[in-house]
Amino acid sequence: MDAVAVVGGGLAGLAFAARLDPRRFQVTVHERREELPPVETSLAMWPGAQRAVDALGILPAVRAAGTRFAGMSLRDGRGTPFLRAQAAGVLGVSRADLLRLLDGAVPGSVNRVYGAVRSLPAADLVVGADGVHSRVRRAVWGEGSRAHLTPYLAVRGIVDEPVPPNTAGEYWGRGQLFGITPASGHRTYWYASYRSGLGPDGIGVEEALATTRARFAGPDRGIGHVLAAATPAQTLAQRIWTTPLLRGYARAGAVLVGDAAHAMTPNLGRGACEALIDAVTLADLLNSHPPGDALHSYSRRRWLRTQALRAASSAMTRLALADQAQPLRDGLLRLAGAGR
Repeated sequence: MDAVAVVGGGLAGLAFAARLDPRRFQVTVHERREELPPVETSLAMWPGAQRAVDALGILPAVRAAGTRFAGMSLRDGRGTPFLRAQAAGVLGVSRADLLRLLDGAVPGSVNRVYGAVRSLPAADLVVGADGVHSRVRRAVWGEGSRAHLTPYLAVRGIVDEPVPPNTAGEYWGRGQLFGITPASGHRTYWYASYRSGLGPDGIGVEEALATTRARFAGPDRGIGHVLAAATPAQTLAQRIWTTPLLRGYARAGAVLVGDAAHAMTPNLGRGACEALIDAVTLADLLNSHPPGDALHSYSRRRWLRTQALRAASSAMTRLALADQAQPLRDGLLRLAGAGR
């Protein structure tokens, strides 16, 4: 039986451990913390990610815990809609709920080790599921694979009330964006992004929330209503980091999944989805092929798609957060909306 060490017990790590055949592999999951993240956030699950969790047998429970997206309006910074995009089949789900369900799908034979990983565990295969600042990636791919810091701050959270009428969607202003979406339990998930010099580490949530309120003060009542209800205890503030371009996701004895392999800006809402697909794809290949062949096939299958999404997400970020080009962008979006 091959020993597999999974570094990181987030979405990708748990999904991988849940899917890998316990009769063939002895799995140990190394996770920094035993408890769930203290601040709840929401994520959009596209159909591909739903198929991945269906393979784990938890899709009905995920659907029961989540909420359906009927569509999203793209608006200017004052709230006037440019156009409305359909989001057929997209499910909004709490990250905490999804983590609980994935954790419950992990076989009891999987070992759990809690605490910071200082060096690579001894195993036949080490799976780096440890996020954008992956220790596995730096150890195996070299220090040149360190994460890249973007100039953007992401502030997001949950408020315990429904989405205000006619306010759902994404607001693109001059160098800043704001999103309002429904969350499970008749609550609202909101997110904001803009250039900021805060951080990159130790960002004070109260300062970030106050800065966000000041930046988005204006005529749109939906944004103001949501930010007035936001509290530091239910808010997360982080600088956005991305993974550099890698030449493949597998090397002898090591493989990367999720943000460790291809962390991208959040503007397409695909990071968590691709992490789940990575995990199930890799586990299925290991379950059915010799390890070397499985790793080669996994990297070949997943590299092009995830790098294309990474590039598209970066381009979307530049468009959504356009500053000097904002009037031209808005004019083109209004023309696009008028032609629908």
